[in-house]
Amino acid sequence: MAGGDPLACFLKGQLYYEEGLYEEALIQFEKIKDTDFQAMYQLGVMHYDGLGTEEDPEKGVEYMKKILDSDSPKARHLKFAAAYNLGRAYYEGRGVKQSTKEAERLWLIAADHGNPKASVKAQSTLGMLYSMSVLKDLKKAFFWHSEACGNGNLESQGALGVMYLYGQGICQNTKAALECLREAAQRGNIYAQGHLVEYHYNRKFYSTAAAVAKRIMENDDINTLAKITDCLPTYVAKGVAMAAFYLARCLQLGLGVQQDQGAAKKYYSKACLLDPAVASDLELAANLGRI
Repeated sequence: MAGGDPLACFLKGQLYYEEGLYEEALIQFEKIKDTDFQAMYQLGVMHYDGLGTEEDPEKGVEYMKKILDSDSPKARHLKFAAAYNLGRAYYEGRGVKQSTKEAERLWLIAADHGNPKASVKAQSTLGMLYSMSVLKDLKKAFFWHSEACGNGNLESQGALGVMYLYGQGICQNTKAALECLREAAQRGNIYAQGHLVEYHYNRKFYSTAAAVAKRIMENDDINTLAKITDCLPTYVAKGVAMAAFYLARCLQLGLGVQQDQGAAKKYYSKACLLDPAVASDLELAANLGRI
């Protein structure tokens, strides 16, 4: 490989990057960042997340803005991803002043009306944004989760299942809900798996609920699961917390499994640690005799 060849530098950097050798990757990308937008993009991500260098969100934002504002045809294919990352920066208030409205504006650019070649991550993120933030609008949330799911996004497939199940932003449709939840669960979406545990429990299929919950509890490393499935750790934790609570309930009352108060206590504690809000809602439902 010729040391000064820009393509060789980029490929070398990318190889280092994919192997987690971030410091070496940084050196290669730095050499060509003024002429290679792909290298500039990678540097933006690395500075923002502190890969191979000190965390420097301002610098990461600066690189992403350069790509988004560029008129060069060579930057065009990176604009959706750059807009998604800038939206993330504004939402988190890292490297820029926090602004949910600006995050929304940038994510809408990145999502490009559901274009499958745009940022599918932005489409899914808009679904999340309209589900829970100050911008709550469940019809918009359903629209964006549908777009992202149609473009293969696993997180949105699980979210759609839940929206169909409870009639959020769309008419309730149990058949469509179960289709989405089962397929998402098979693909590794833990949030969908947690909701299936709840569905089986509510239908009094206790042994199925307990068996699915036990399987979920075999691997409760939230960050690893989030990485593998590319789902938000918050929602992975919610799914595991639901599974832990319903498993505890089955063990406490001997529903579908052998009664075991010690194990029940352990799983109740686990649910509380993973997501106190989920555990507290389910505890209230249990105390009121709803579950």
